[in-house]
Amino acid sequence: MYAASDLRKGLRIKLENDPYIITEFNFVKPGKGQALYRCKLKNMINGNQFERTFRSVDNFESADLQEKKMQYLYQEEGKYCFMDNTSYEQVFLSDDQVGDAKNFLLDNIEVEILFFEDRPLGISLPNFIDVTVIKADPWAKGDSVSGNTKPVTIQTGYQLQVPPFIEEGEKIRVDTRSGEYLTRVKG
Repeated sequence: MYAASDLRKGLRIKLENDPYIITEFNFVKPGKGQALYRCKLKNMINGNQFERTFRSVDNFESADLQEKKMQYLYQEEGKYCFMDNTSYEQVFLSDDQVGDAKNFLLDNIEVEILFFEDRPLGISLPNFIDVTVIKADPWAKGDSVSGNTKPVTIQTGYQLQVPPFIEEGEKIRVDTRSGEYLTRVKG
């Protein structure tokens, strides 16, 4: 149980049987009367955001959230299948739940899946993945119009900008949080 004085940015609470995360927080102490806590809340299931003001006497339940390590297996008809490596239980997430992470899902990659009361909400990828470049246009020396990067396609189908010396078949490291090229990987 949380009291209003425990509220802060990033805290996950349960309101009206849904999990919410506090995205903005302000403490307001008017001249007389009770202290107020103005919060911007985001629903962790459907993404809706709204503002709400709480009084210092309000109490909140903590959201029953768990993270499980799971392995990505396959994608079929807009559903992504993940398996728990200990219980072998399979969970399917929708395109919306996976979001931009689909650009970096490699076969058998281990991810963290966030659950609320045994309902999957979304996934967290490792911060960096090593992928193979499957399509890279040749770079013409002296081509200063396009600058010092060129577009490539990696094995997941995602396109990103890389330095001109990267060629097809090479392994590169990508930051999954920003989708940016980091370095070439040897071997």
